[in-house]
Amino acid sequence: MLDLRPVGYVIGLLVASLGFTMLGPLAADLAAGNGHWFVFLESAIITVLTGGLMAMACANGVSQGLSLRQTFLLTCFVWLTLPVFGALPFVLGATDASFTDAFFEAMSGLTTTGATVFDSLGALPEGLKLWRGILQWLGGVGIIVVAMVFLPELRVGGMQIFRSEGFDTSGKILPRAGEIAKRISYIYAALTLTCMLAYTMTGMNGFDAIVHAMTTVSTGGMANYDASFAAFGAGVHYVAVVFMILAALPFVRFVQILAGTAQPLLQDKQIHAFLLIVAVCVALMTMWLWGRGGTMSEVSFRAALFNVTSITTGTGYASADYMGWGTFPVTLFFLIGLIGGCAGSTSCSVKVFRYQLVFAAIKSQIRQIHSPHGIFTPRYAGRPISEDVLNSVIAFLVAFILSLGVTAVLLGMTGLDFITSVSGAAAALANIGPGLGIEIGPAGNYADINTTAKWILAIAMFVGRLEIMVVLTILSIKFWRN
Repeated sequence: MLDLRPVGYVIGLLVASLGFTMLGPLAADLAAGNGHWFVFLESAIITVLTGGLMAMACANGVSQGLSLRQTFLLTCFVWLTLPVFGALPFVLGATDASFTDAFFEAMSGLTTTGATVFDSLGALPEGLKLWRGILQWLGGVGIIVVAMVFLPELRVGGMQIFRSEGFDTSGKILPRAGEIAKRISYIYAALTLTCMLAYTMTGMNGFDAIVHAMTTVSTGGMANYDASFAAFGAGVHYVAVVFMILAALPFVRFVQILAGTAQPLLQDKQIHAFLLIVAVCVALMTMWLWGRGGTMSEVSFRAALFNVTSITTGTGYASADYMGWGTFPVTLFFLIGLIGGCAGSTSCSVKVFRYQLVFAAIKSQIRQIHSPHGIFTPRYAGRPISEDVLNSVIAFLVAFILSLGVTAVLLGMTGLDFITSVSGAAAALANIGPGLGIEIGPAGNYADINTTAKWILAIAMFVGRLEIMVVLTILSIKFWRN
């Protein structure tokens, strides 16, 4: 029988830790003198006590390490449990939100999706603004550690390629996962601090700089204002672009730079492809806007650069309502949102490397058809791609497409229109945030979506953030029989 005590112990510790992070928003409300601090005190007490009691109840079952099945369960249950407690300040606080709305907001935060159900964000107490940023920041560093340590071991969607020493990434990471996780956390914190300082230097006030640095480096996208980044000037936009791109690169490359070598970063084919995609899309979007406006302006270039980068990395900020730019930009934004950034980053969606592996397999198959007697092996970065990696990638892509279709159909059954259903499914499953259309587009939010649709979208955020295959494995009968 599967022993759940080690899983419960770790989850209890994480829940208690989440409770302690509520002291930050508590202090922010005290400093602002808005009287909202008591909400975070109450939420922190509930969260710390519950997590502590859970950890103590399961402490007698802690062993030397987790089995593979326990790791699967831990990976899933962490992202289901933490949003429940992360929702408490929204339920008890100034938003007076229903549990559905509060859970949606917390799930969106922790999965770094960035979709929101709240209007008048600028009027929220400082503590709630900071709490939204903290949720995204914690979710961002959490998914990096999961992606670099757990997912390769679980062979999720080709992630095992980053466990191979031949690719010079995670092959030497797994034996010292704790050390790598610590280094990644330091780098993540340093990027956040640097981003905050850069925002301050380009015109943001200190509080906004702190919150937006958290939601930028996590590629989360929750902003303090309904207008998102349209509320800020040009300098802030360029700073955001730089840090969104940095956050979408593999963090293990930053670890290697600290170890004294920048060569892996400069030679990484995944990074090359990602930057090329962003550059090409920015160029196309800029030319489109220049053509529509009839003049070449910096404003159009900046709008194209910012919004293309935001959607590609899955951040979800907006500096303009691109729904009014025409059909081509809307189509392009939908497609690039399904690409995402690099594996091992805070970015989301399918990830660039999976497309690279599929294209390598297609190229090999075309050559095989052209020369039936030849032997052509798919290669990535000059090295052969094993069959199990290709099978894993293909399985992931099929599961992603099917999940997207099922989610869109379910949303349509709740009464949402076609554009909202399809774009909402993609925005949630790929953890992008804003969808398309008037209701959930860059100028809207998810406040008026019906309750059933919100739960479907919240589940889709969870499934997408855990790379789909982990969740499907948990749902299989064979997993529980073994």
